[in-house]
Amino acid sequence: MRIVAWNIRAGGGRRVDAIVAQIEAWSPDVVALSEFRGTPPGRSLAATLAKTGYPFLLDTVDVKTPARNALLLASRWPLRRVRLRCAPADSERWLCAEVKAPEPLTVAAVHFPNEVTGTKWPYMEALAAIADRWKRGPALIAGDTNSGRPGLDEENRVFGPRYNAWFDQLAAAGWQDTFRALNPDRREFTWYSPNGGNGFRIDQAFANRRMMRRIVEVSHAWGEHEGRRDGLSDHAALIIDVAGAS
Repeated sequence: MRIVAWNIRAGGGRRVDAIVAQIEAWSPDVVALSEFRGTPPGRSLAATLAKTGYPFLLDTVDVKTPARNALLLASRWPLRRVRLRCAPADSERWLCAEVKAPEPLTVAAVHFPNEVTGTKWPYMEALAAIADRWKRGPALIAGDTNSGRPGLDEENRVFGPRYNAWFDQLAAAGWQDTFRALNPDRREFTWYSPNGGNGFRIDQAFANRRMMRRIVEVSHAWGEHEGRRDGLSDHAALIIDVAGAS
Protein backbone atom coordinates (compact mmCIF):
# COMPACT_ATOMS: atom_id res chain seq x y z
CA MET A 1 0.00 0.00 0.00
CA ARG A 2 1.14 3.55 -0.71
CA ILE A 3 -0.09 6.66 1.07
CA VAL A 4 0.70 10.18 -0.16
CA ALA A 5 0.29 13.29 1.98
CA TRP A 6 0.71 16.59 0.14
CA ASN A 7 0.06 20.27 0.73
CA ILE A 8 -1.08 21.43 -2.72
CA ARG A 9 -0.80 25.17 -2.01
CA ALA A 10 -3.85 27.41 -1.98
CA GLY A 11 -6.30 24.89 -3.40
CA GLY A 12 -4.39 24.11 -6.58
CA GLY A 13 -5.93 26.76 -8.82
CA ARG A 14 -4.87 26.34 -12.45
CA ARG A 15 -2.52 23.55 -11.39
CA VAL A 16 -5.23 21.01 -10.54
CA ASP A 17 -4.94 18.97 -13.74
CA ALA A 18 -1.17 18.72 -13.33
CA ILE A 19 -1.61 17.90 -9.64
CA VAL A 20 -3.94 15.01 -10.48
CA ALA A 21 -1.49 13.78 -13.13
CA GLN A 22 1.32 13.85 -10.58
CA ILE A 23 -0.77 11.95 -8.04
CA GLU A 24 -1.53 9.32 -10.67
CA ALA A 25 2.20 9.05 -11.44
CA TRP A 26 2.95 8.35 -7.77
CA SER A 27 0.14 5.76 -7.81
CA PRO A 28 -0.95 5.88 -4.17
CA ASP A 29 -3.82 3.94 -2.66
CA VAL A 30 -4.75 6.75 -0.26
CA VAL A 31 -4.16 10.48 -0.78
CA ALA A 32 -4.28 13.11 1.99
CA LEU A 33 -4.28 16.65 0.62
CA SER A 34 -3.95 19.80 2.70
CA GLU A 35 -4.84 23.30 1.49
CA PHE A 36 -7.64 21.65 -0.44
CA ARG A 37 -10.53 24.06 -1.04
CA GLY A 38 -14.18 23.77 -1.98
CA THR A 39 -13.79 26.21 -4.86
CA PRO A 40 -14.42 25.23 -8.51
CA PRO A 41 -10.79 24.09 -9.03
CA GLY A 42 -10.99 22.03 -5.85
CA ARG A 43 -14.28 20.43 -6.82
CA SER A 44 -12.78 19.63 -10.23
CA LEU A 45 -9.75 18.06 -8.56
CA ALA A 46 -11.94 15.86 -6.34
CA ALA A 47 -14.19 14.84 -9.24
CA THR A 48 -11.20 13.90 -11.38
CA LEU A 49 -9.67 11.83 -8.59
CA ALA A 50 -13.01 10.03 -8.20
CA LYS A 51 -12.96 9.16 -11.91
CA THR A 52 -9.34 8.02 -11.94
CA GLY A 53 -9.38 5.35 -9.26
CA TYR A 54 -10.19 7.16 -6.00
CA PRO A 55 -13.97 6.99 -5.71
CA PHE A 56 -14.08 7.30 -1.93
CA LEU A 57 -13.71 10.89 -0.76
CA LEU A 58 -14.00 12.82 2.48
CA ASP A 59 -13.24 16.48 3.07
CA THR A 60 -13.46 19.14 5.77
CA VAL A 61 -14.69 22.03 3.62
CA ASP A 62 -17.07 24.40 5.37
CA VAL A 63 -19.77 25.10 2.79
CA LYS A 64 -20.15 28.63 4.18
CA THR A 65 -16.47 29.42 3.50
CA PRO A 66 -15.40 27.16 0.62
CA ALA A 67 -12.28 29.21 -0.17
CA ARG A 68 -10.69 28.45 3.22
CA ASN A 69 -7.97 25.83 3.44
CA ALA A 70 -9.32 22.39 4.31
CA LEU A 71 -8.37 18.72 3.93
CA LEU A 72 -9.27 15.97 1.47
CA LEU A 73 -8.88 12.21 1.80
CA ALA A 74 -9.23 10.18 -1.40
CA SER A 75 -8.99 6.40 -1.40
CA ARG A 76 -9.27 3.30 -3.54
CA TRP A 77 -11.14 1.69 -0.63
CA PRO A 78 -14.15 2.84 1.38
CA LEU A 79 -13.58 5.47 4.07
CA ARG A 80 -15.43 5.84 7.34
CA ARG A 81 -15.00 9.11 9.20
CA VAL A 82 -13.77 8.65 12.77
CA ARG A 83 -14.88 11.26 15.29
CA LEU A 84 -12.84 11.60 18.47
CA ARG A 85 -13.83 13.50 21.59
CA CYS A 86 -10.36 15.00 22.03
CA ALA A 87 -9.92 16.00 18.37
CA PRO A 88 -8.52 19.47 17.61
CA ALA A 89 -11.08 22.26 17.73
CA ASP A 90 -10.15 23.43 14.21
CA SER A 91 -12.25 20.89 12.32
CA GLU A 92 -11.11 22.09 8.89
CA ARG A 93 -7.53 21.08 9.75
CA TRP A 94 -8.25 17.58 11.09
CA LEU A 95 -9.72 14.63 9.20
CA CYS A 96 -9.59 11.10 10.58
CA ALA A 97 -10.96 8.07 8.75
CA GLU A 98 -10.82 4.31 8.82
CA VAL A 99 -9.63 2.93 5.49
CA LYS A 100 -11.52 -0.27 4.67
CA ALA A 101 -8.54 -1.80 2.86
CA PRO A 102 -7.90 -5.57 2.82
CA GLU A 103 -5.82 -4.87 5.94
CA PRO A 104 -7.68 -1.92 7.52
CA LEU A 105 -5.96 1.05 9.08
CA THR A 106 -6.82 4.55 10.23
CA VAL A 107 -5.40 7.62 8.49
CA ALA A 108 -5.62 11.10 9.97
CA ALA A 109 -4.84 14.01 7.66
CA VAL A 110 -3.55 17.11 9.45
CA HIS A 111 -2.61 20.70 8.71
CA PHE A 112 -1.23 22.42 11.80
CA PRO A 113 -1.95 26.15 12.22
CA ASN A 114 0.93 28.63 12.35
CA GLU A 115 2.03 29.93 15.74
CA VAL A 116 0.78 33.45 15.00
CA THR A 117 -2.82 32.17 15.06
CA GLY A 118 -2.58 31.32 18.74
CA THR A 119 -4.22 27.95 18.04
CA LYS A 120 -1.15 25.89 17.13
CA TRP A 121 -0.23 24.63 20.59
CA PRO A 122 -3.81 23.70 21.57
CA TYR A 123 -3.98 21.78 18.26
CA MET A 124 -0.71 19.98 19.00
CA GLU A 125 -1.78 19.22 22.56
CA ALA A 126 -4.98 17.66 21.22
CA LEU A 127 -2.94 15.43 18.89
CA ALA A 128 -0.68 14.40 21.76
CA ALA A 129 -3.78 13.43 23.76
CA ILE A 130 -5.09 11.39 20.83
CA ALA A 131 -1.75 9.61 20.50
CA ASP A 132 -1.67 8.86 24.22
CA ARG A 133 -5.21 7.42 24.29
CA TRP A 134 -5.20 5.59 20.94
CA LYS A 135 -6.64 2.07 21.05
CA ARG A 136 -8.02 1.65 17.53
CA GLY A 137 -5.30 -0.42 15.86
CA PRO A 138 -2.81 0.54 13.11
CA ALA A 139 -2.86 4.28 12.44
CA LEU A 140 -1.01 7.05 10.67
CA ILE A 141 -1.20 10.80 11.27
CA ALA A 142 0.17 12.61 8.22
CA GLY A 143 0.37 16.05 6.69
CA ASP A 144 1.75 19.55 6.99
CA THR A 145 2.72 20.03 10.62
CA ASN A 146 4.57 23.36 10.35
CA SER A 147 6.87 21.75 12.94
CA GLY A 148 10.22 20.01 13.23
CA ARG A 149 13.11 19.04 15.45
CA PRO A 150 15.32 22.00 16.35
CA GLY A 151 18.58 22.00 14.41
CA LEU A 152 17.83 18.80 12.50
CA ASP A 153 14.75 19.78 10.49
CA GLU A 154 15.70 23.38 9.75
CA GLU A 155 18.40 25.41 8.05
CA ASN A 156 17.49 28.53 10.00
CA ARG A 157 16.69 28.37 13.73
CA VAL A 158 12.94 28.53 14.18
CA PHE A 159 11.94 25.54 16.31
CA GLY A 160 12.62 25.70 20.04
CA PRO A 161 12.70 23.22 22.92
CA ARG A 162 8.92 23.04 23.06
CA TYR A 163 8.91 21.31 19.67
CA ASN A 164 11.41 18.72 20.84
CA ALA A 165 9.24 18.09 23.89
CA TRP A 166 6.17 17.55 21.70
CA PHE A 167 7.96 15.06 19.43
CA ASP A 168 9.23 13.28 22.54
CA GLN A 169 5.70 13.18 23.95
CA LEU A 170 4.42 11.39 20.85
CA ALA A 171 7.35 8.97 20.95
CA ALA A 172 6.64 8.20 24.60
CA ALA A 173 3.06 7.31 23.59
CA GLY A 174 4.42 4.89 20.99
CA TRP A 175 4.14 7.09 17.88
CA GLN A 176 7.22 7.57 15.70
CA ASP A 177 8.08 10.17 13.09
CA THR A 178 8.30 7.61 10.28
CA PHE A 179 10.89 9.39 8.13
CA ARG A 180 13.14 10.02 11.11
CA ALA A 181 12.73 6.46 12.38
CA LEU A 182 14.09 5.13 9.08
CA ASN A 183 16.57 7.97 8.50
CA PRO A 184 17.86 9.07 11.93
CA ASP A 185 20.35 11.70 10.74
CA ARG A 186 19.35 12.53 7.16
CA ARG A 187 18.54 16.15 6.47
CA GLU A 188 15.89 16.66 3.80
CA PHE A 189 13.54 19.60 3.50
CA THR A 190 9.93 19.73 2.33
CA TRP A 191 9.43 23.50 2.24
CA TYR A 192 11.67 26.50 1.59
CA SER A 193 11.08 29.99 2.93
CA PRO A 194 10.14 32.29 0.03
CA ASN A 195 12.16 35.10 1.60
CA GLY A 196 15.39 33.57 2.88
CA GLY A 197 15.27 30.34 0.89
CA ASN A 198 15.93 28.35 4.07
CA GLY A 199 14.79 24.74 4.09
CA PHE A 200 12.56 23.03 6.66
CA ARG A 201 11.14 19.52 7.02
CA ILE A 202 7.62 20.40 8.11
CA ASP A 203 5.65 17.57 6.48
CA GLN A 204 5.59 14.39 8.54
CA ALA A 205 3.82 11.11 9.15
CA PHE A 206 3.56 9.59 12.63
CA ALA A 207 2.80 5.89 13.04
CA ASN A 208 1.77 4.02 16.15
CA ARG A 209 3.57 0.77 17.05
CA ARG A 210 1.24 -1.50 15.10
CA MET A 211 1.61 0.70 12.03
CA MET A 212 5.33 1.40 12.30
CA ARG A 213 6.24 -2.26 11.90
CA ARG A 214 4.55 -2.14 8.47
CA ILE A 215 6.36 0.97 7.19
CA VAL A 216 8.78 0.00 4.43
CA GLU A 217 9.95 3.35 3.10
CA VAL A 218 9.23 7.05 3.57
CA SER A 219 10.41 9.54 0.97
CA HIS A 220 9.84 13.10 -0.22
CA ALA A 221 9.03 14.02 -3.80
CA TRP A 222 8.55 17.36 -5.51
CA GLY A 223 5.87 17.67 -8.15
CA GLU A 224 8.08 19.33 -10.71
CA HIS A 225 6.18 21.32 -13.34
CA GLU A 226 7.35 23.57 -16.17
CA GLY A 227 10.94 23.06 -15.10
CA ARG A 228 10.40 24.27 -11.53
CA ARG A 229 10.81 22.22 -8.37
CA ASP A 230 7.94 24.15 -6.82
CA GLY A 231 5.88 24.34 -9.99
CA LEU A 232 2.98 22.35 -8.51
CA SER A 233 3.33 23.21 -4.85
CA ASP A 234 5.71 24.91 -2.46
CA HIS A 235 5.71 21.66 -0.44
CA ALA A 236 7.22 18.31 -1.28
CA ALA A 237 4.85 15.36 -1.01
CA LEU A 238 5.37 12.73 1.65
CA ILE A 239 5.24 9.19 0.21
CA ILE A 240 4.76 6.33 2.68
CA ASP A 241 5.06 2.75 1.47
CA VAL A 242 3.42 0.15 3.69
CA ALA A 243 3.75 -3.63 3.75
CA GLY A 244 1.03 -6.07 4.71
CA ALA A 245 0.60 -6.99 8.35
CA SER A 246 2.83 -9.82 9.49
